[in-house]
Amino acid sequence: MTSFAKAAIFAIAALGATFSTSAAAQSPALLNTIEYRTNNLDALPKWKKTLSKIAQERKTYAVSSSKAVRDWQAMIRDNRRARQIDQLRTVNSFINQWRYRADNQNYKTSDYWASPAEFFSRSGDCEDYAIAKYVTLRQLGFLPEQLRLVVVKDLNQNQAHAVLAAYVDGDVYILDNINRKVRAQVEVTEYAPYYSVNEKARWAHAAAPAKVASAAGLFAKS
Repeated sequence: MTSFAKAAIFAIAALGATFSTSAAAQSPALLNTIEYRTNNLDALPKWKKTLSKIAQERKTYAVSSSKAVRDWQAMIRDNRRARQIDQLRTVNSFINQWRYRADNQNYKTSDYWASPAEFFSRSGDCEDYAIAKYVTLRQLGFLPEQLRLVVVKDLNQNQAHAVLAAYVDGDVYILDNINRKVRAQVEVTEYAPYYSVNEKARWAHAAAPAKVASAAGLFAKS
């Protein structure tokens, strides 16, 4: 088990002690799960630290000496008037240009959550792409309620992964560093969420009853 997978499991275990027993009201539910929301982010210290870094560096974006950051800000300016669904596609494509780089290469540690300035300087791994996309879409005018960083289990690869979920026009879209296409969540069958988070709240996820019943039927036949 990778350290990222362990972190996901430890975080979801910590979430369980503080979540409301009622499912969140946001619709549609993320990746066909039952959702449990809390506004307490304390169980996710890496995310809280990343939010702090973002707040500190935000004022430097417009005056950065980094060509990558200047190009990023130019892309944002050029797309402010685009439809939100088109903004998702542009942002996903732009951020995915950076080559994947593991945390142990970048930071000599197994799990580091990078701010956008760090990402554009050194690239990063899956959650770093998702964080950069999150901040980009916030700059384009998306509300916190429209965005979530989602830590999932990749059922095909049997490992933890991170993506960004965006709520637009009554649907949920998944922005993924390993897929050039922005997919409506109905197309995404390979991921099962551990937890999701934005700057306001976090959610635990449980399998929807239909999925549980279906799985039980499969086991009964085996």
